[in-house]
Amino acid sequence: MKLKIAFDPDIVALMQAEIAAGEKAVSAAMREAGTSLKTAWRGQITGAGLGTRLGNSIRLASFPKSGDSLNAAALVWSNAPVIIGAHDTGPLIRSKDGFWLAIPTPAAGKSTKGGRITPGEWERRTGLRLRFIYRRRGPSLLVAEGRLNSKGRAVASKSKTGRGVATVPIFLLVPQVKLRKRLDLARDAERAVDGVPGMIVAGWVTNLDRV
Repeated sequence: MKLKIAFDPDIVALMQAEIAAGEKAVSAAMREAGTSLKTAWRGQITGAGLGTRLGNSIRLASFPKSGDSLNAAALVWSNAPVIIGAHDTGPLIRSKDGFWLAIPTPAAGKSTKGGRITPGEWERRTGLRLRFIYRRRGPSLLVAEGRLNSKGRAVASKSKTGRGVATVPIFLLVPQVKLRKRLDLARDAERAVDGVPGMIVAGWVTNLDRV
């Protein structure tokens, strides 16, 4: 006795259509979830007052880069992970060497390298020496003898008589700083993940109906 197994071409075509519909559904769902998460994170960052530049550090990549796959994935990340992570967790920041954290006042101005200016950079830039003032209550200070220019920054005085010279606080010194938590990235990530199964099912059914 011989047994012969044959597949109905319609069944084969149906399975192929099912797989193709699934590939499109999964890929579309992952792209949509990734785009939604990127938009939500950028919105959180700008809404927290951290600026559009930091918001634009959030990037998205979808895989595969072309075509569809049942193993499609989306990756959302930041090009500034340290800064984003700090605002997301609200860490306690201490000095690396165990001394003081120097927080510049408006009189210190900004760093030419970007970010906060350091006491060493400030002294090199202005030619003035900083003097330490310890305070039992409140932050201690680094001050300089100079004057404030029209922009409110401390500069060396050119007066020979000492007129207009004042003791200007340049840096506040604190042992540690608790950064306020301003972001909740996990909340948006969980929402994006929770929505994926529903999008896949809806897309799969729609794609099959079009076959």
